[in-house]
Amino acid sequence: MANTRWLLPDPDAREVDALAAALRVGRPAAQVLLHRGFGDATAAKRFLSPSLDDLHDPLTLRDMPRAIERLRKAISSGEKILIYGDYDVDGTTAVVLLTKAIELAGGAASYHVPHRLKDGYGMRPEVVETAAADGVKLIISVDTGIRASEVVRRANELGIDVIVTDHHLPEAELPPALAVLNPNRPDCPYPEKNLCGAGVAFKLVQALLAGEEWPAEKVRRISESFLKLVAIATVADVVPLTGENRIMVKHGLGGLRDVRNPGLRAILEVAGFTKDHAPTARQVAFQIAPRMNAAGRMDTAKAVVELFLTSDSSRARELARQLHEQNAERQLVEAEIRDTCERVAFDESAAALVYYAENWHRGVLGIVASRLVERLHRPVFVLSRNSEDGLAQGSGRSIPAFHLLEALESMPDLFLRFGGHKHAAGVTLDASRVDEFRERFNRYATSRLLPEDFLPVVDVDAVLELRDINERTVEDVFALAPFGHGNPLPLFAARNVEIAGMPAVWSEKHLKIMVRQNGRTLALKAWNFAVRAGEFAPGTRLDIAFALEEDPYSAARGYPAWCAVLREVRPAEQVREAGV
Repeated sequence: MANTRWLLPDPDAREVDALAAALRVGRPAAQVLLHRGFGDATAAKRFLSPSLDDLHDPLTLRDMPRAIERLRKAISSGEKILIYGDYDVDGTTAVVLLTKAIELAGGAASYHVPHRLKDGYGMRPEVVETAAADGVKLIISVDTGIRASEVVRRANELGIDVIVTDHHLPEAELPPALAVLNPNRPDCPYPEKNLCGAGVAFKLVQALLAGEEWPAEKVRRISESFLKLVAIATVADVVPLTGENRIMVKHGLGGLRDVRNPGLRAILEVAGFTKDHAPTARQVAFQIAPRMNAAGRMDTAKAVVELFLTSDSSRARELARQLHEQNAERQLVEAEIRDTCERVAFDESAAALVYYAENWHRGVLGIVASRLVERLHRPVFVLSRNSEDGLAQGSGRSIPAFHLLEALESMPDLFLRFGGHKHAAGVTLDASRVDEFRERFNRYATSRLLPEDFLPVVDVDAVLELRDINERTVEDVFALAPFGHGNPLPLFAARNVEIAGMPAVWSEKHLKIMVRQNGRTLALKAWNFAVRAGEFAPGTRLDIAFALEEDPYSAARGYPAWCAVLREVRPAEQVREAGV
């Protein structure tokens, strides 16, 4: 039996009934909304029907008026503009957004996307020096730059103005740029702090387009077309799908039903989506974003920017196929490294882990770290040696209770470069100091984490009876989409259910399980549960945690377009305290 910590809600039945009546939804969806803090009917209605009219004024971002004034001046005087991006989905889509917007406003911009393996993360002075020699007068960073003070200072010395647009956490001192657009700078009043890099770039685009002498309908139509890429970037960068992000993703995903950009059409097709089918946020995360990220992981991310900027459909299809092939290569490389890490003896007394080898492909280390965190439930860094400079580089991922960037900031003497967020970060350090990093990282985590922090949490949104599950329930639950970080797929629990027959095994590792409660039966798909088949003997009584998910394969065969997916089980008890 898996060692997990279950959190069960105990809502006020009157509040549930009142919210269900006000929203005209069933009690299960009302319980989910209540559990997630939407007890107020007005706020819940805004959540269920997010409106573009509720997007915040981009001018409330600190330094936005100054940034727009300088950008408009550069466009009107025909100055050379360079957009300095990053190599992941967030960074490349932000480059495309800003390049297109400047073009629509009458200007032109070139772009630079660093090579993950050759250049590493962040802005580099030699790129700025090359730009100066080429006559560039304005550099706009996207999804990078907030910790590039020395590079920005060098740009200033060369007579180049810099506008930083970023969402990563800043250092105590901001870079000396002409404007720094980042909702996470301490003095920024912008209410949405969880934008991704493309989201911040979109706010700059919003402010730029608002100054054009265009009909309001044209501005709105163009802004909505940009949201298609913003939605993909927001999902890919794993920022919370709440607040303003929810608005942009909801509308952006909806826009993917009607795609005219040749590159976007091509990447959707190679990922298996037809013209009439818009992907869900989950499908973006697992089918579209990995193909876009593969370019920067395995080679150069410039292919992604070209994909979305080209007007040549044949070239777009060629680039999309290239990304598809690179993603397949990425999967093989990632699996090999992950398997190697998993064969290392696991010290359960360790609060945090650092894996290191000299020959791992550095483009997939972040993904491997994520997989290891899912399995081991500890903060993890995965590092590899750069053969060109001998330095150790890599990425880390964390668990909910541990702030990864604060951990790195407690030992800055170890690193040549570092940066990131609460749950994702990157580092560069001398290879000779990896063992020291491992020891100090573990010691820091040990001092801050409690035993329960290492247990996977089963955070249940609502406890149901099996008889509560019907087509109306499913429809109401799916209305809470898009699902992802910050708004996960709702998790339900059913108590004291009986296993109704032997579970069926397929593909050697999955189960199909029938459960029964008070005369109602429910079929559960149980991914990767075959190793736990012994827990599901007929007649066994269990508490089950499960999700209701879309099932397009069943729908295509004329069956219901949803299924119940088992997430966790535990032995049933007739009486348990709420929240245990």
